Amino acid sequence: MVETMNNMVLISSKMVVTASLLYLLAMVLYIFFIIFKNKKVGIAASVTGIIGFSLHFISFIIRWIEFYDLSNGQILRSIPITNKYESLMFFALLLSGFYVVLEYKTKNKSLGVFAFAISGSFALFISAIGAPSDLNLLVPALKSNWLLAHVSLSFTAYVCFTVAAIAAILYLIKTVDNKKRYSYIIYTFVLGVLVSVIITLIINIILGEKANTINMMIIFVFFTVSFFIIFYQNGLSLKNLFKDIGFDADTIEAITYKFIAVGFAIFTIGGMVFGAIWAEVAWGRFWSWDSKESWTFITWIIYGLYLHGRLSNKWSKELAATVALIGLLSTIFTFLGVNLLIAGLHSYGS
Repeated sequence: MVETMNNMVLISSKMVVTASLLYLLAMVLYIFFIIFKNKKVGIAASVTGIIGFSLHFISFIIRWIEFYDLSNGQILRSIPITNKYESLMFFALLLSGFYVVLEYKTKNKSLGVFAFAISGSFALFISAIGAPSDLNLLVPALKSNWLLAHVSLSFTAYVCFTVAAIAAILYLIKTVDNKKRYSYIIYTFVLGVLVSVIITLIINIILGEKANTINMMIIFVFFTVSFFIIFYQNGLSLKNLFKDIGFDADTIEAITYKFIAVGFAIFTIGGMVFGAIWAEVAWGRFWSWDSKESWTFITWIIYGLYLHGRLSNKWSKELAATVALIGLLSTIFTFLGVNLLIAGLHSYGS
């Protein structure tokens, strides 16, 4: 039985690797589609992405089933989102799934480059770290349905914020043509951060055991500065690349708003309320100002300000899109930075 389980989990892990490569191939095809406007290339990009998502989804279900058998039939506590490997896999799965649905609803492929670049890089990274074939019973602190609801909803909100930020980047690319604008500086910086995260994750895979946190941070900072300069100097050329994407600026901005509105509601319930309830059950207090909790609160405040400014009509859409990108930076740090750099009560997720 154990040998059969290990074989199935190994198959699941290999499926994730295949899915990640398909995501990255889809990203390349979406780039060619945007440049050459070839419908056959666009269809190939969509099909490749959908196949990648399907394999990824099946691998997730396989891991869930095996975890269910290992935990003696506790289905809610068997959701594979209890450590860094599984949570990153879940994030990449949700992001690619959200994009597939969005493309189907809008009939537009403009966001595919960004969505599958992030999903593919994260999926490739998670398939290479740690021992993905191992399934372990939950540690005592994790044995709570509240925590699993908290984690799953938090990551769903993270994906909503990521999709919103991708749309916000496209909105600013289409509408901002002055390098001295604060929005231009922010979106070129965020592009630099996203590319640097992807490259750093790939380098982490290549280095393997030789990689360490300090070296990875140095590499990340170097690439962030370098790509920020590149995007800042050449950002206006992106305007021509995305000028015929099929979305008008108002539609793109509406996508940002809708995904943040949904994400904020989910984040409030799953990230804040359910997290506090679980903390009281596990630690005897609703709030402890743990590093993860503190950054979660900061992220919640940023998106709350976005919704306030957006709904009050006191902010321009340019400012709202810029705040959405600042929210993404906070989300990335809440998602990855806190776990990697700051010790705290949430460190068991490593």
